[in-house]
Amino acid sequence: MESPTISAFRPVPRTGVIYVNTEAAARGFHRGHPDWCNLGQGQPETGALKGAPPRAEAVSIHPDDQEYAPVAGLWELREAVAHLYNIRFRDGKASKYTADNVAICPGGRAALTRACTALGRINLGHFLPDYTAYEELLDTFRRFNPIPILLERDRGYAFSADELAREIEGRGLGALLLSNPCNPTGRTLQGDELRSWVDTARRLDCAVLSDEFYGSYIWQGIEEGESVSAARYVEDVDHDPVVVFNGLTKNWRYPGWRVSWAVGPKAVISAITSAGSFLDGGGSRPLQRAAVELLEPERVRLEMMALQRCFKAKRSMMLDRLKALGVRFDREPEGSFYAWGDVGALPEALSTGMRFFRAALEEQVIVVPGEFFDVNPGKRRKGRHGRFENHVRFSFGPEESVLEEGLSRLERMVQAAGR
Repeated sequence: MESPTISAFRPVPRTGVIYVNTEAAARGFHRGHPDWCNLGQGQPETGALKGAPPRAEAVSIHPDDQEYAPVAGLWELREAVAHLYNIRFRDGKASKYTADNVAICPGGRAALTRACTALGRINLGHFLPDYTAYEELLDTFRRFNPIPILLERDRGYAFSADELAREIEGRGLGALLLSNPCNPTGRTLQGDELRSWVDTARRLDCAVLSDEFYGSYIWQGIEEGESVSAARYVEDVDHDPVVVFNGLTKNWRYPGWRVSWAVGPKAVISAITSAGSFLDGGGSRPLQRAAVELLEPERVRLEMMALQRCFKAKRSMMLDRLKALGVRFDREPEGSFYAWGDVGALPEALSTGMRFFRAALEEQVIVVPGEFFDVNPGKRRKGRHGRFENHVRFSFGPEESVLEEGLSRLERMVQAAGR
C-alpha cells in the first residue's frame, strides 16, 4: 500500500539540464568524469583565466559568521553591490543605488523565487523560448497569471519596444520576466534598444524582472570589460519599475558559492526580503563576507575582460564547427555561452533535438534538447513543443579542451549517421 505521506507530494518534472544530466548519469556520467564532454552544462569553466585576477581559494570565517546572516544580506555586501552598479551603470546620474536597493539571495533561482512570491495578482509576461527553470517557477505561484509571448525564429527572435507596448496594453501585463542575454538563444538587448524597453516599462508602469546572470558574456556592441544591464537606463532607482538579478554564479564564475542579488526600488527590495524570510532564510554569511572583495570595480573589470576574451574564442570555435556539420542558427549568439542550433537538416536519426541528444549520449557527450525551452507553466498549452523540437542548446561553458573533444565526437557521430 502506498505511503500516505509520500502520496501527499506531487511529482516535479526534471527539465533541461537536470533531465539531461540524470539521463547521462544512468550511463555512468558524473561531474568531472574524464570520459565525458558536457556541452549541456549551465555553468562556465571556473578555473584561472589569462589576465584575470587570482581565483579565490580560501574563505576566512569571522567569529560572527557562525551566526545567521540577515535575510537581506550582509550590509557591507549590499553596499558593495550598490557601489559596483553605480560605478558601472550610473556614472553621471543623480539617482544612485544604496544598500537599501539591494537584497542578497542564496543563488539565482532563490532570487527569482523571492521576486515571484512578492508579486501581486497580475498578468506576468514571459518569452518563448527562454530559460527552462522558469517553467516550474511560473507554475508554482498561483497568485499571478503567466502569459506567454512568442518570439519568431524567422525574425531571429527580435522584439521591438512598440511590440512590447502592445503586449503590455493588450494583455494587461503588470510585469515582464526575461533573461538578458537570453538563455538559450543568445539574443541580447543593449544600447538604445534596451533603453527603449526600460522607457516603455516606465511609461506603462510594467515591472521588468531582468535576469542578467549572463550580462558580461557579450560578443558585440560594448567595450571590452563592460556589461549589459537595464540598470544603466533607470532614471529614478526608487520609482522606475526595474529589478535586475545577478550574482557570482556566471559572470564571476563562482557557481558553487550560491551568492546572488536583486537590485531595484527600496519598496521592492523590502518585499523580496520579506519573502526570503520564509522561503530560504538567507544565504551563507562567510561566503557573503568573502564576496565583498570580488566586487571591487577594477577587479571586476579585469575579470570581465579575461572572461570575454576566453569565451569569445570558444564561441567562434563552436559556431564554425557546428555550421560545418550542417547545424543552422536562427540567430548567432550576441551574448551568453550558448549556441542555439537547428539540427533539422542533419540525417534523420539526428534531425530532432531529442534524437540528437540520445545519439550524443552514446558518444558520452551531453547537450540539451530545444523542447525544454518552450516554457509552458502548468502545461496549459497542449501539444505545442513542436516549435523547438529541431533545436539543441550547445554550451561553450566548459574548458577549451573539453569543448574540442566534444565537438570532435559530434563530428564523428554526424558523419557515421550520414553513411
